[in-house]
Amino acid sequence: MDPVVDPALLQFLTEMKRVANAIVDSYFVVDAERRIVDFNRAFFALLPRQLARGLKGKHCYEVVEHNICKSACIAEQCWADNRHVRLDEINSQIAGEPTKLRFILSAVPITDAAGNHVGALEIQRNVTDEAVVQVKYQEMLETEARERERLANQVRARTKELLETNQLLLKTQKELLAYKKGLTV
Repeated sequence: MDPVVDPALLQFLTEMKRVANAIVDSYFVVDAERRIVDFNRAFFALLPRQLARGLKGKHCYEVVEHNICKSACIAEQCWADNRHVRLDEINSQIAGEPTKLRFILSAVPITDAAGNHVGALEIQRNVTDEAVVQVKYQEMLETEARERERLANQVRARTKELLETNQLLLKTQKELLAYKKGLTV
């Protein structure tokens, strides 16, 4: 069952339809109670079929579980500050799915003519793959740093051995020279 939608929110949705196809990231629109009233194909594609059916009317946090939903909901933040809010590298997962995801979230409040909040537009950019690459790159850099340090220690140890061997050689050469001088005199 679709929720009853505020007329100002309906007007926003009508205007949004004109530009919706230009938004390649997933998005959804919620009403003031955080119930989904609209979404794009990219958002629908994120979800397993059984969850994607009947999206309208579900609370957003029942569908996508961001680690900020309980303590710092992005829609509530944009309403409280009455402005656009962006949050980077948010840990998330689709309800009931084991796969962990990372998103850049962006939300903007939707208001009526009197300035009352009637909803919010939330856009999610899935940066999971980039985050995985970044973690692997960081691990690679740390491994290389440890290897460089190991090699530097090895060079220092061998240089010390070489210096000690060189000192021993010089001492032996001096003794040999002294011995030769003793024979020739």
